[in-house]
Amino acid sequence: MEIALGGVAWLIALLWAVATMNALRKLPRIPDALDERFGATRQEKPFVAVIVPARDEAANIEATLRSLLAAEGVRMEIIAVDDRSTDATGEIMDRLAAEAECVTALHIAELPTGWMGKTHAMARAAAQATAPWLLFTDGDVLFAKDTLLRAINFAEAESADHVVIFPTLILKGVGERAMIAFFQGISALFSRFWRIPVEGAKESLGVGAFNLIRADVYRSIGGFEALRMEVLEDLRLGFEVKRRGFRQRVAFGRDLVRVRWVVGTFGMVRNITKNFFAAFRFRVWLTLVACVGLIVFCLGPFAALAGTWRMRGAGALTMLALIALYRYYRQYTGIAAWYAFTFPFAACLVLYAIIRSMLLTLIRGGVVWRGTHYPLPELRKYAGPLR
Repeated sequence: MEIALGGVAWLIALLWAVATMNALRKLPRIPDALDERFGATRQEKPFVAVIVPARDEAANIEATLRSLLAAEGVRMEIIAVDDRSTDATGEIMDRLAAEAECVTALHIAELPTGWMGKTHAMARAAAQATAPWLLFTDGDVLFAKDTLLRAINFAEAESADHVVIFPTLILKGVGERAMIAFFQGISALFSRFWRIPVEGAKESLGVGAFNLIRADVYRSIGGFEALRMEVLEDLRLGFEVKRRGFRQRVAFGRDLVRVRWVVGTFGMVRNITKNFFAAFRFRVWLTLVACVGLIVFCLGPFAALAGTWRMRGAGALTMLALIALYRYYRQYTGIAAWYAFTFPFAACLVLYAIIRSMLLTLIRGGVVWRGTHYPLPELRKYAGPLR
């Protein structure tokens, strides 16, 4: 038994080592939007429509809109959508629309049947946008002055139809950093973002904080009208762009797009409750398989550290791979490499969040988000593939 467990531990460790070496070799292929090539101003300013859906974002929406109004090198139409807010979100939008001619405040009083609130808000705004580029973002995102110019320059240099800039998360506290570092480590190994530009590759991406897409491409794939009941609308948009054969590109760009995504470790757990079961397309069996995989692949190596000398060696190899991966990502996240030692702690929280997401969705008969209940049968009916 000891020999068998030692063999399994070493197999997992070798998989970690090989996957990490592959990621470290290929992650540098992902461009950085901060490259000087993408910062050049142009005689004719590019025109972009920025769509900002928000529900009860009174604490953040003004900072978001003012950061957009400070943008340099582009022409903009900003369409801010007040999606049934019960706080001062709509009033703030109206005040800024009165101050700035390029801002339009769109108010939604009721959600039609068969729609998620956010997809409906974005679809409504996109329908009245006139610019050749559409940027879908959120009501709590902050932009650098040159973000839009760099993103469009990058898109045109790459002949891209859809661009994602990885957001820089504003993190406070060990728990938040541990969780984000865990997600980035796992995504580097399994999502393989460097393959996104490869024609025919399955990898695709969409990020709610920054989805920049050509307007004609957005409309040709059916827009958010085709994703009315999609919980993970950002990922599905990216999937549909890639599936239809359009050119998708991703880029790093520290501090170009900043967001305080969650507050506190358990705030993060609560925030992703609606997402995890949806990521597994509301399938119980697939969710449970993922949980088993997480236990074996992410917790197994650390359990090995408490075993025999042979097993401890396998655990140590896994730890070295994680430290190398975290060290690489530090340049983009500011999260120190020693957070690799928090990996098992974060893995346990993610495991809890996955199970919590599944159970709450099943008990509630659907997803409850921002005060609206979305029935599970409808969500399952319209849950298309993500890869």
